[in-house]
Amino acid sequence: MHLPGPRELIAQMEDVRARTLTLIEGLDAEQLMGPRLPTVNPLRWEIGHAAYFHEYWVLRQHLGEAAGRPDADRLYDSINIAHDSRWDLPLPPLEDTLAYMDGVLRRIRERLSADGPDPERDYLAQYAVFHEDMHTEAFTYTRQTLAYPAPEIGTPVDDRWWAGSLEGDAEIPGGEFVLGARPDDGFVFDNEKWGHAVQVRPFRIARAAVSNAEFAAFVDDGGYRRPELWDAEGWQWRADVGLEQPVYWREGVPGWEWRHFDRWEPLPPNAAVIHVSWHEAKAWCRWAGRRLPTELEWEVASAGEPNANGLALAPVKRRYPWGDAPPDPSRANLDGNALGTIDVAALPAGDSAFGCRQMLGNVWEWTDTVFEPYPGFAPDMYRDYSMPLFGQTRVLRGGGWATRSRLIRNTWRNYYGPDRNDVFAGFRTCAL
Repeated sequence: MHLPGPRELIAQMEDVRARTLTLIEGLDAEQLMGPRLPTVNPLRWEIGHAAYFHEYWVLRQHLGEAAGRPDADRLYDSINIAHDSRWDLPLPPLEDTLAYMDGVLRRIRERLSADGPDPERDYLAQYAVFHEDMHTEAFTYTRQTLAYPAPEIGTPVDDRWWAGSLEGDAEIPGGEFVLGARPDDGFVFDNEKWGHAVQVRPFRIARAAVSNAEFAAFVDDGGYRRPELWDAEGWQWRADVGLEQPVYWREGVPGWEWRHFDRWEPLPPNAAVIHVSWHEAKAWCRWAGRRLPTELEWEVASAGEPNANGLALAPVKRRYPWGDAPPDPSRANLDGNALGTIDVAALPAGDSAFGCRQMLGNVWEWTDTVFEPYPGFAPDMYRDYSMPLFGQTRVLRGGGWATRSRLIRNTWRNYYGPDRNDVFAGFRTCAL
């Protein structure tokens, strides 16, 4: 397995820690704890947990060093500390938390710089970076959930982001396809292992994700008040949460508005719809006479290529929709650059071989697939990364605007419960 060298790992650790600190900047003591909600953590706990993960796996489990705090396990072990009890922990003040985090970073940096080659250490260091990357996305949607000010990330507005709508389906041929990661793909998570041959039938998938305007037409047509568009579980969820439009929308004058962090703004019509649950995506599909893609169909459309005559899939499989070159802002809306979703027609340089746009970045895309292990699954050293959620969640693919570009690829599997509308999720659809 190819892994970054110590110098690159140090740069990644410093980068992700800088993003973590930026995402709590400007928040007072009350905001850093926040209300007790099932979908977020107290930020003062979560930043300490991110550093603890680095320390536990790299310094303690692998290198045999002592914990930087004698109470680290009692404070930050997410497996053994129930979610609802995290607000009740005797958490150290922010200053002490930051000192603990800095100490962990310094110690790992010293070991990476001084020690010789160690593939297992470097694997765990990469794992810890990606774990914190996932938490920085959670820090970002926590700020949205709690109506905190927008974080100081992103870049100046790029005219390429406002490219309008993109209609139509891509025709995907059938054939044999290898679903999942290969051993030579570098670092991958346990739930991506390993690629296995499957047969896929021809299908048609939307070239773009569903836009705000397209979703608003469903809302305006009474979609949230029509039980025939929802399955029983989804209709009960809608009643329980009391929604008649997406969670951060309200009717303005004129048209719809949405809350972007702590500010209400006009809803951008051609941007990808975001913060919708799997239940909402399924209801929209019934209204529109469409369906969600399976996980297999999504990966085929993103990673596959047609053969020479275009009638069947080729054996070639791409790491990213556009090929093997790493993501950049011309191809994908990642890394928080746009601080939100952009128009669904933007960034044509990121198209897949079949002409599907923004299959990485902008919004995580719900699929119709239950999150299950691939054949021959075996858990990695962090055994609780995937197994506890098998059979309970739905697969999402592609990454969102806040996802870090070093983390995402065509085989990456995300998973949330079908009720989650707080995460950076949207969807694209297939023809029936």
